[in-house]
Amino acid sequence: MAKSILYVQTSGTNTPERLYAPFILATTARVMGLDATVYFLGMGVTAVMKGNAEKIKLGSFPTVKQVMDQAAKEGVKMLVCSQSCEMLGLKGAPEEFEDPAKVVGAATLNDLVLDADAVLSF
Repeated sequence: MAKSILYVQTSGTNTPERLYAPFILATTARVMGLDATVYFLGMGVTAVMKGNAEKIKLGSFPTVKQVMDQAAKEGVKMLVCSQSCEMLGLKGAPEEFEDPAKVVGAATLNDLVLDADAVLSF
């Protein structure tokens, strides 16, 4: 069984400089043969809302959407907290989020933390 890293993204589109690291690190983890999951919590949910990531580009980096798409291509799992969606007035419907983001309940985060070999938060 591969080791796993969980990245908890609580920063949202209002802090764009904090959005790149989880995707880049998770992509790198996958290339290293590790399981990688990014869990979006609180304002972090805004990072994977349809249309948001393509608007964010810092310096010479690609857009956040391009980095997110590369992470998805490498097999990074992306999970969105349903309670955070509710807090932000979202339905938590799949069409509100970029592929492959999947809306899950709060218990999922607890399970992921207990099972992960490492947890980082942004």
